Amino acid sequence: MSEVLVLVDHVDGVVRKTTTEMLTIAGRLGEPSAVFVGAGFDAARDVLARFGAAKVYRIESADVTDHLVAPTAEALAQLVERTAPAAVLIASSAEGKEVAARLAIKTGSGLITDAVEVADDLTTTQSVFAGSYTVRARVTTGTPIITVKPNSATPVEVAGAAADELFEPTISQAAKAVTITETKPRARSGRPELTEAAIVVSGGRGTGGDFAAVEAFADAVGAAVGASRAAVDAGWYPHANQVGQTGKTVSPQLYVANGISGAIQHRAGMQTAKTIVAVNKDDEAPIFELVDFGVVGDLFTVLPQATDAIEKSKG
Repeated sequence: MSEVLVLVDHVDGVVRKTTTEMLTIAGRLGEPSAVFVGAGFDAARDVLARFGAAKVYRIESADVTDHLVAPTAEALAQLVERTAPAAVLIASSAEGKEVAARLAIKTGSGLITDAVEVADDLTTTQSVFAGSYTVRARVTTGTPIITVKPNSATPVEVAGAAADELFEPTISQAAKAVTITETKPRARSGRPELTEAAIVVSGGRGTGGDFAAVEAFADAVGAAVGASRAAVDAGWYPHANQVGQTGKTVSPQLYVANGISGAIQHRAGMQTAKTIVAVNKDDEAPIFELVDFGVVGDLFTVLPQATDAIEKSKG
């Protein structure tokens, strides 16, 4: 059985959910082998083992960890040459897609980005052109390099040995041209990361700048909070929370749009969600063309009622 390399998405050993999803996908395609770059492996080992990693290649060299993405791509290229994997799976973040692109060039391989599904025969499903089309594609040259969007698979626990091996890549001087001088952790909101959350609750122009009802509902269901471009441009919510073509792309199990008209700019960032719910006073809002469930009403009336009902059900 061929190995499937999975680049571990983590922060100081705290493994993100995207990694467990990719390991689950890798288990269908071959033998999952994790590639762990950086510090904190001891903290990550248990999670990698629980989700089926048979092997873990540890990369701890300062030649990789003290620089931006180029050395990581070189290290992966050397692993691809050594292991001849069936595929390489990488989280579909900005950093992950840059690593994937560099890796594809170095290995002469085909690259597919933003896959929302990976079939057993390595055929992928993508949503392209601002969500106007669904595309199925397959790499035909070299080793398939695939970046996978969060929430593309349900993580399944399968015991793996997670036998670790320290891998020492040879990194070129050109790849080390940029050195990281300082990193600072982002302040935590207590809510899930927007691009990884299984549920996203967003607010738009209809909030009038008051996100209290949106946030209360989000907290009741354990969701991340998003915002439309109109809300962000008005200064009502941070740009880091913008969902859309010029913001972040999310693909949660459930997306709840509140006071959002549904312009193509916003739809491009969320319409691959598995289930979409919209609350809007305008029954002709374009968002209703896209939803699975629509509520015509004032979000300041609808959301508090929904929040109360959820809180009561918890009790």
